[in-house]
Amino acid sequence: MPGQRDDILEQLRRDGAFDVVVIGGGINGIGVYRELALQGLRVLLVERRDFCSGCSAAPSRMIHGGLRYLENGEFDLVRESLRERDALLSNAPHMVRPLPTTIPIDGVFSGLLNGAAAFLGLSGKPASRGALPIKLGLLLYDWTTRHRRLMPKHRFRGARETMRLWPALTRRRRFSATYHDAWISHPERLGVELLLDTARLAPGCVTLNHAELSRSGDGGFVVTDAVGGAVLPVTTRAIVNATGAWLDEALEKLSESEAAAHAFISGTKGSHLILDCPPLHEALGGHMIYFENGDGRVCIVFPYLGKVLAGSTDIRVDKAARVRCEPEERDYILGAVREVFPGIEVTPADIVFSYSGIRPLPKSDHAFTGRISRGHFVHRLAGPVPQFCMVGGKWTTFRAFAEQTADIVLEELRHRRARDTIDLAIGGGADFPKDVADLEAELAARHGIGAARAAHLADVYGTKARDVLAFCLGRHDDTTLVPGCPITAAEIVFLTRSEYVVRLEDMLLRRTPLAIRGEVSAAIIEEVASIMAAELGWSEERRRSEIATFVRDLADYHGVSREMLERRTSDRSDVCD
Repeated sequence: MPGQRDDILEQLRRDGAFDVVVIGGGINGIGVYRELALQGLRVLLVERRDFCSGCSAAPSRMIHGGLRYLENGEFDLVRESLRERDALLSNAPHMVRPLPTTIPIDGVFSGLLNGAAAFLGLSGKPASRGALPIKLGLLLYDWTTRHRRLMPKHRFRGARETMRLWPALTRRRRFSATYHDAWISHPERLGVELLLDTARLAPGCVTLNHAELSRSGDGGFVVTDAVGGAVLPVTTRAIVNATGAWLDEALEKLSESEAAAHAFISGTKGSHLILDCPPLHEALGGHMIYFENGDGRVCIVFPYLGKVLAGSTDIRVDKAARVRCEPEERDYILGAVREVFPGIEVTPADIVFSYSGIRPLPKSDHAFTGRISRGHFVHRLAGPVPQFCMVGGKWTTFRAFAEQTADIVLEELRHRRARDTIDLAIGGGADFPKDVADLEAELAARHGIGAARAAHLADVYGTKARDVLAFCLGRHDDTTLVPGCPITAAEIVFLTRSEYVVRLEDMLLRRTPLAIRGEVSAAIIEEVASIMAAELGWSEERRRSEIATFVRDLADYHGVSREMLERRTSDRSDVCD
């Protein structure tokens, strides 16, 4: 029986003519693919690795308006970001959730003149911000959302109340301010849900990961399948280049000589840690602590999937490449956390996962990377097939950026917009209840599953959990990957068949939260690889190769050694004995 990928390749073989080809399957590429497909165009999306596997897999997992952008005078970006934040809270409530955010404050007036200078473009590195500039920024933040307020206004506190609520905070803090933004639980999964929605709403469009677009000898284009090696010709009226940090590199391969003279990206590297530190988790009190480190850079620490997420760094890079959190970055982040919570022992032993990515920022010579705009724009390159380059952008604003890019492409192709997406529910966010407990109770009562299993399904899939269970319950859904794990073998089969999974890492890093939650173990890797091998027809050699590659990449890029994987297997066995 042909699998999902076989069907996609067959569709491409039958008809390789498209209105638009989008290259780059990060969140910006997925967003513009959806926008164009829903306008009635036939669109092809090609991603060299897996969907949302580059920068889109390495965000701070905040969906936010960008409070600090006000200091740079980027009011339009803040207004757009807040609108898109609120749209995601409504359209994807199963993954995007309110996050109370607290800023510890030392002084009163500090940073006021520096903020004014930055607004006028006269300052580089910021000074520490006191209560007055933060109060002004939060008033502007509240004012921007005054007509469609979804969350409470900000609140200021004195030292006594601050220490009562967060007794582990450093005693230097004289004030605190709390406002609300949002966080995203499973960003890579949200990208996949956008693709699945598009496949349902625009079935003539095609999306393919682990493939590459290149020029053919006759001036056209071909798609090369990295799995089976097939080379398939395609034609298109326009190309959207959404390759993010790799945009300049992609231009050299796909464009005429004009493109070689352009350099659009000025990437900075951001690294994050996932910490298993219960005292720190408890000290946060459900809030993100958003604070300035001694060098003026903003750092964050907040509860994430039962652990703590801490970050980040902001280091300029010269060339796009796969990156990892280096020891000095690890020490920088841990040092920042200890500075704000000096009584809590946070050590490298608490790290269960780390990740790093390159932010594809617009090219800038600014000395302080925090001043580089997080805005976005589209650059058109002329040619027989015009190319539209998506420069910049961030997770929060992906839909707005996609909409703006799509409108430019639609104008080029003289095609009328058919629908908007600002109010379009995403995946399991459709018909999501106000209280997730209602969905969990429904799943448990209707299907006879335990509370932990129901909570897992509702958290990861939202209302699509019903479809997952409909598949799993006829296939021994009580067979978990390992004792105590909420994910079942049948669930892995469902994901393999329906969510564009090609590699073992696709499953363990992006379709499930096992790796980032620090739960992936040697036993789980073996079990998942065996299930996928049976579904995808892997040989034993291929299965072992997938395991070896994944284990090596965990060590090289995520700080998870083979010894840690073996220890997790042993620890779980000890608990079950």
